[in-house]
Amino acid sequence: MLVSVLLMASDCNPEPTPSVVLPENLSTIVEVDESTVNIVANADNANFYSFTFYDGSDSSYIESSDGTASYSYSAIGVYQIVTRAHSSYYDFIEYSETVEITDEGFTGGVPTSGYETPMSYPGMNMVWNDEFDGFELSSDWVQEIGNGSWGWGNNELEYYRSENTTVSDGLLKITAKQEAYGGYNYTSSRIKTQGMKSFKYGRVDIRAALPYSKGIWPALWMLGDNIGTASWPGCGEIDIMEMIGGSGFNDRTVYGTLHWQDNGSHANYGGSNSLPSGELFAEEFHVFSIIWDSNSIRFLRDDVQYHIMDIGGSELTEFHQNFFFIFNVAVGGNWPGSPDNTTEFPQTMAVDYVRVFQ
Repeated sequence: MLVSVLLMASDCNPEPTPSVVLPENLSTIVEVDESTVNIVANADNANFYSFTFYDGSDSSYIESSDGTASYSYSAIGVYQIVTRAHSSYYDFIEYSETVEITDEGFTGGVPTSGYETPMSYPGMNMVWNDEFDGFELSSDWVQEIGNGSWGWGNNELEYYRSENTTVSDGLLKITAKQEAYGGYNYTSSRIKTQGMKSFKYGRVDIRAALPYSKGIWPALWMLGDNIGTASWPGCGEIDIMEMIGGSGFNDRTVYGTLHWQDNGSHANYGGSNSLPSGELFAEEFHVFSIIWDSNSIRFLRDDVQYHIMDIGGSELTEFHQNFFFIFNVAVGGNWPGSPDNTTEFPQTMAVDYVRVFQ
């Protein structure tokens, strides 16, 4: 058998591959200003720097040419920061450290006090509740992702992500952030119980601490189960609590509103409740409630009724069916307007519990 071997010529004097020169002597200076961490990194031979700020189950990545970065946390705690000095994207040295956010001077954290309601009422049974124990949402909740259709119908400016929802310390936390994602400049979360849990009539209690600042729009609300066929507003909407953030009056005022379809047109009727001047709904937990029967829906804040609507009329059939829950924090939109240079990010709505009694 004749075997042929083909030998390929090669350069007898190949150019040596240049070795990568890694940065050296990486150091950082960290300063904490209330809830904001400011960091300055320096290293020899660094072309650029990157910073990863770990925040619960989430993280934020920032690249910097000059070695500076800032990040604001939304809760008291101890957090990890990883700093890298790069010669290229894949060639770097890194340094890991922790930073503590304390309650001293902190303006953006979750409060620890406030109003509470009981686990039972005479003549009623608790038919469903979520106390947000553990470290993740229960299977009763579904995440809504994206910006919806036309900003969820409100010209909202955020992209909803599951990463902006966390469960820890017995609280559900929905955090709105100023960060670019999916073609939008802000992110947040929107969760619902559609297809999982819905209810007709009863008492609903939701204990929550609210965010604040211009253009921030937290909401605890309900839509009719038949939205897929009746659309909005024919499905009906019950806004247990909405707040449009802004200085002064706005950050201390919440709204309870009903929306429905009346002879083919959108109709609504609502009322508002305000804290005394100088107080904010971000400073303490409050309980937002409705008491709903076949005759009326009453709106309460901390067990004090501030609005009622008669739903006995034939044009209000929307409110005699099952409704599911939606919790979200919008950024911008037709009602609150856009954030401005006074808006502080991140902003968190913390929910301690939701309870339904019948």
